[in-house]
Amino acid sequence: MKAINAIRMGGVEVLPLVEGGKGVSVSNGSSCGAWSASGGVGTFSAVNADSYDADGNPIPQVYHGKTRRDRHEELVRYAIDGAITQAKRAWDVAGGKGRIHANILWEMGGAERVARGMLEGAKGLIHGITCGAGMPYRLADIARDYGVHYYPIVSSARAFNALWKRAYHKTREWLGGVVYEDPWLAGGHNGLSNSEDPKKPEDPFPRVLKLRQQMREFGLDDTPIIMAGGVWWLEEWEDWIDNPDLGPVAFQFGTRPLVTKESPISDAWKHRLMTLQPGDVLLQPFSPTGFYSSAVRNDFLHELEERNERQVAYTTEPVGEHIAEYGVGPRKRKVWLAPHDLARVNQWEAEGFVEAMRTPDNTLIFVTPEKSQEIVQDQIDCMGCLSQCRFSNWSQHEPEFSNGKKADPRSFCIQKTLQDISHDGALERNLMFAGHNAYRFGQDPFYSNGFVPTVKQLVERIMTGR
Repeated sequence: MKAINAIRMGGVEVLPLVEGGKGVSVSNGSSCGAWSASGGVGTFSAVNADSYDADGNPIPQVYHGKTRRDRHEELVRYAIDGAITQAKRAWDVAGGKGRIHANILWEMGGAERVARGMLEGAKGLIHGITCGAGMPYRLADIARDYGVHYYPIVSSARAFNALWKRAYHKTREWLGGVVYEDPWLAGGHNGLSNSEDPKKPEDPFPRVLKLRQQMREFGLDDTPIIMAGGVWWLEEWEDWIDNPDLGPVAFQFGTRPLVTKESPISDAWKHRLMTLQPGDVLLQPFSPTGFYSSAVRNDFLHELEERNERQVAYTTEPVGEHIAEYGVGPRKRKVWLAPHDLARVNQWEAEGFVEAMRTPDNTLIFVTPEKSQEIVQDQIDCMGCLSQCRFSNWSQHEPEFSNGKKADPRSFCIQKTLQDISHDGALERNLMFAGHNAYRFGQDPFYSNGFVPTVKQLVERIMTGR
């Protein structure tokens, strides 16, 4: 195994080990600070992070506004307060070692306001800001204004090329590194483009090599690339270390830090991760963001898969093969289905899926009355946690604050489920993000007999190549 040496990132020397930011209270100041204290780059999530009461208990993020716009303002306030809280905790735990980064999603509600509010309220405590889930053109301006380095998350050289030419070339001095996130292996939301097949993973090496070649055209020879997604043992990436073709490379660990003493997730969640089997993480299209995302297969995902399978196309007039009349809703408003689809609908109704819900694509999905009520209530309760949400049709842009489409019942309220699972909610009934290598917890001897390491022990283990 080659020696793993320090790398220059954000103007200082650090271990080339980066903690991946995981949203909604899963990467917090404690885990981030511990990673930084070990000499690497710790990352806390600034996506609706927790604040605490006088007794140290998380303050529930309860919304009182009568409108979505009012609740959105509450959400932004919660997010800024929580991010500042976690930055202070990370700083205290790190003790001046390593680097502290904050992670935001560009497509989260009020992303720029949250980033600026966080950096204003935690001046001097945050060294870098990472950002993905969208095309964060304005990330560079935010970083420059507050004197921190920025780390865009991309999944292709083409995406970085667009960011650089449109915005980043103006603030090259604040570009600390570029995170390449493998869209087939990373946990959480993934940057698959329309030209890429979610079922056909591509080797990351040529994609990262292409990114480096693109960066060299812009004079970014010494700017680190941070490999994210699928990294477990560094000895498996030995060809990447000190490779002159790739230039300086660091490695990001998102899933492995979940199973540490400092990780805030529940013991039940940690145990679940340690018992996963190959194939137990699913890359799926159900997120209200419109992005693919990777999560553990459980009852929550099974219900979404089945909900989307109970779907038929309809027309408002008899057209072509759509000649079978069907009544939707209490008033039995007429639509027309293909006869073979009507036969499927009859079978679903016999099984209890008697509520037909319209989608923006002129289809109907069939759910139970209880699930229909839950979906509608979640849509009503929307607090604008995304810049645009296909589930609720919210958009943060004035004047309509709508994406112009019907709310889509094939998706779900992501804020509700991520808040629930991160605060000890039921594992089977919530979205549980994880990278596709999570099954390796059960195969790695480091975790024998259910061993849960501290962050320091994990970093020491990683430095051996394992």
